[in-house]
Amino acid sequence: MKASDAVIQLAALAQESRLNIFRLLVVAGTDGLTPGKISEELGIPAATLSFHLKELSRAELIDARQESRYIHYSANYQQMNQLLGFLTEKCCAGKSCELKPNTTAKGSSPKPKRKQASK
Repeated sequence: MKASDAVIQLAALAQESRLNIFRLLVVAGTDGLTPGKISEELGIPAATLSFHLKELSRAELIDARQESRYIHYSANYQQMNQLLGFLTEKCCAGKSCELKPNTTAKGSSPKPKRKQASK
């Protein structure tokens, strides 16, 4: 993945509604959700939702497929995994990372264990 592609994808996710939409679609799986269901779940008005879906599509983070008269949006897992791979490509300079889950805050990301410097 090129850095310029990662910037586009990260910029698309750097907005609360779009991040919430993307996370909802990740949870929904490959079946995806219709705009009506997304709007209902997140309380986003249709016109605003349309704009956010367009931005996520432009960044190639979501896919749309027509089923009968409905459009179903789903997360583009391949792009998501490429972005995660790009972000973690040289994690910990190739050394083994020891991540300790943060159990104090619900929904928080794991924080890496810090090794104390020897004196």
